[in-house]
Amino acid sequence: MMKKQFILLFLILGPVFQACCQLRLPQASPQSVIKQTIGLTDITVTYHAPGVKGRDIWGKLVPYGQVWRCGANEATLISFTDDVKINGETLAAGTYSLFTLPENTGKWLAVFNRDTTLWGSENYDAAKDALRVPMQNQAAPFHETLQYSFSDIQAKSAKLNLTWEKLNLSLFVAVEPFAKALTYLKADLAQVKPDDWSAYAQASQYLVQNNAEHELALSWINKSLTLKETFYNNWVKAQLLAQKEEYLEAINLTKKAIKLGQSDPANFSPLAALMERSLEEWRVKSLVRS
Repeated sequence: MMKKQFILLFLILGPVFQACCQLRLPQASPQSVIKQTIGLTDITVTYHAPGVKGRDIWGKLVPYGQVWRCGANEATLISFTDDVKINGETLAAGTYSLFTLPENTGKWLAVFNRDTTLWGSENYDAAKDALRVPMQNQAAPFHETLQYSFSDIQAKSAKLNLTWEKLNLSLFVAVEPFAKALTYLKADLAQVKPDDWSAYAQASQYLVQNNAEHELALSWINKSLTLKETFYNNWVKAQLLAQKEEYLEAINLTKKAIKLGQSDPANFSPLAALMERSLEEWRVKSLVRS
């Protein structure tokens, strides 16, 4: 009798419960998002972070020889706004499900899969893998909650880490920002104030640092010098001419930059030693060439 009443009550109230909004309750494995810009490329990792909770993780909760979602609940997603290199292998811009293939031999693989609709590894299809690369793993201090992080961040690279229990997994991510930066520079310079000498000098300096587009760099630094002559834009042009092996002119411009810098000691001082070293280096090279 009681069973029949329960079934009847469920049939009556079931649609009512289904019509209600989903209750907002704390998740056992809360969602986390981490974002890092490397160069001009944004990298975003979206994952659910499980806890150890006294369980045996590697080889038990996370079996060896099977793809793992690198988190909990839905598959972990990783997105790149530009093409990148993962451990030296090219991966196109876009969003991927991130998996690992754990092995008890220690030779783990990172797997980037094009299907971003998966719940964990259910219905995972290796045919949709965009890239598989080795994943470095090493012992780490105990970490109760799974966590992603970026470390060793440089202008063109960084390390992506997954740390959980007593293990750290990592991938080396490299970007090439020059082409995108050059596009941005051209667009930005088209909008600067007509008398902004520093914008042209900074743009030229970026090309000098990358030892690229010398003629474009020369046109920008000449524009800067036309607007206002300073120690900085003379120094930028000196470096550019030295890259073109025009050492005598580079020396003369550096001497001029040093003289002008004496009236702007706050900005000049950090570069003074470098200018003096460059003078000596270029003097030697000019003698060798002559």
